[in-house]
Amino acid sequence: MERSGPPQAQDKGKGKPPWRSEGLPGTPGGKPKINWWRFVVTLLVVYAAFFVVSSFVDNESVETISYTEFTKQVNAKNVKEIYAQGLSVEGDLRSAANNPESGESYDKFATEIPAFANTDQLDQQLANGQVEITSQPITRGFFSNLLLSLLPVLLLAGLWIWIMRRGASMMGGGGLGGLGKSKAAKPVEAGQVRVTFDDVAGIDEVENELVEIVDYLKDPGKYRRLGAKLPKGVLLAGPPGTGKTLLARAVAGEAKVPYFSASASEFIEMIVGVGASRVRDLFEEARKVAPSIVFIDEIDAIGRARGGAGGVGGHDEREQTLNQILTEMDGFSGAEGVIVIGATNRPEILDPALLRPGRFDRTVQVGLPDAAGRTAILVVHTRGVPLDAEVGLDQLAKTTPGMTGADLANLVNEAALLAAKRGKEKVTMADFTDALEKLQLGAARSIVMPEEERTRTAYHEAGHALLGMLQPGADPVRKISIIPRGRALGVTLSTPDTDRYAYDEQYLRGRITGALGGMAAEQVIFGVITTGAENDLEQVTMIARGMVGRWGMSEKVGPLTILSNDGQPPQASPATLATVDEEARRIVDECYDRAVRILTDNRDKLEAIVAALLEHETLDEADAYAAAGLPRSVAADETPEFPASANGQAIPGGEPAGFPKN
Repeated sequence: MERSGPPQAQDKGKGKPPWRSEGLPGTPGGKPKINWWRFVVTLLVVYAAFFVVSSFVDNESVETISYTEFTKQVNAKNVKEIYAQGLSVEGDLRSAANNPESGESYDKFATEIPAFANTDQLDQQLANGQVEITSQPITRGFFSNLLLSLLPVLLLAGLWIWIMRRGASMMGGGGLGGLGKSKAAKPVEAGQVRVTFDDVAGIDEVENELVEIVDYLKDPGKYRRLGAKLPKGVLLAGPPGTGKTLLARAVAGEAKVPYFSASASEFIEMIVGVGASRVRDLFEEARKVAPSIVFIDEIDAIGRARGGAGGVGGHDEREQTLNQILTEMDGFSGAEGVIVIGATNRPEILDPALLRPGRFDRTVQVGLPDAAGRTAILVVHTRGVPLDAEVGLDQLAKTTPGMTGADLANLVNEAALLAAKRGKEKVTMADFTDALEKLQLGAARSIVMPEEERTRTAYHEAGHALLGMLQPGADPVRKISIIPRGRALGVTLSTPDTDRYAYDEQYLRGRITGALGGMAAEQVIFGVITTGAENDLEQVTMIARGMVGRWGMSEKVGPLTILSNDGQPPQASPATLATVDEEARRIVDECYDRAVRILTDNRDKLEAIVAALLEHETLDEADAYAAAGLPRSVAADETPEFPASANGQAIPGGEPAGFPKN
């Protein structure tokens, strides 16, 4: 659908906010604010305290004694070692002694040698007393105390800075004093390339809805003169991968305004109040550079409808965060010049207060692209891919109904990977075909099947394919294969020539009949039913129950919605539910009888397809119709009786893909 722009400039350091930003003016930012004066004063005070304490502790254990007491301990051979610097002596005793002057016991001492003392005699006494004279001081000096007292202060300062940055990262910035406070967003580099509408394709109708906002942001005066106000919010609703996020970035890029983006789940924390604080910070930053755009992805994570029993913990946090968003969008604070764009694939569960005018003023549906849209998307994603001349993007788009822009981007990438792996200079149509099979049907498995199992699989797939070929209005069969892929032992791929948007009863019956083709073929040929039809029956049951319980296609039940589409328990009596089951069984039985009858009447064509499959293992569209002896447009101009196909979906070994919902 669209080609992603370059990576957003983000703060790789610690303490980044829970949102990304684009197009901010080059204002300083990116680091938590620190009061450096307070930090330096605190550092000096702590250092002085450590120095005084360490000096006190070091000196209080050293006893100052007289020279007479010192010579007495030397003569008693109680002095273990000494260190002398000039006439100052420090040392250790072998065993503690009492100081006659102070009466205190000591084992470390300091003394001064008188200038008139006989040093030669003292030296002899020290030698006789086996006193060790060392070259290092026994106790630390001033500078040693200075260094050792400074070390814990440095450790404390490093710990403080780490906690501040850690707190900014885990709780939104601001350190310990600002729980939940987020720092200013980091400016984007000047050369940052912005995403524009040129990078968006396939959803022109949605793009037109947003052009008005771009025009308002570029020239607000034109609208203000007429009393028009800037929309507060736009909700983009649609399936995943349809380009909601890139659309929001394109709006900001076209209008050349700052852009902030965040996932709703990033605001939620276990600590109640952190999410609301982050929301306040986000809107505060957006208002500073208004006009600006705030994009909140998966907004249903915090915008779910409130009500029910009161909750604690994460539930309280979610509601507080939602309340803060409601206030910021249209409350006392106001958010002039800030447009909020939200994205969700579940708009039905959002709180009504979030969807009222003044908050999300409009809801834009971002749906799946049609064939022309898929062609435009493929053009965007193949800009940098060398394509072979035989590659037709129009034809490729027709074989990919139901794919989103993200799916198509993945398809192009897979095809390029296959071409590179095969040593090609350009990507060919065969690479795209193989990549599409890999994505839709699964990677091929290298397993050796017994010949009996291989033959049974061929009949199963031929039954699917032949019913698709013979039923009027059916989707063309594109490929049949008995090569195991994913969980399936074989695959049959049918896709329509044009997109379908509504399905009538005859078409749905045809879907059921086609899905039962594999099971019916096994019954006709072998007289048994195997487990290969398990997923066929799951799909058949889902369609039949939907016809009766959701779409009013049963006269006995009538136009009622009995079965919910969101997994909720059915709101009906047991008798009504029993009637739904009976009607669903009747529809399936009728379709199965029809499938058996068609295959029995055309057994020769079934055998021909099986023979070709056993020989080649894979048949493309032309080979499949040639093997059956049928023209490609056998039912093109006939009025459909029970049109059957998989509507662009695969029927891999009895595994029809999910049926699109109305």
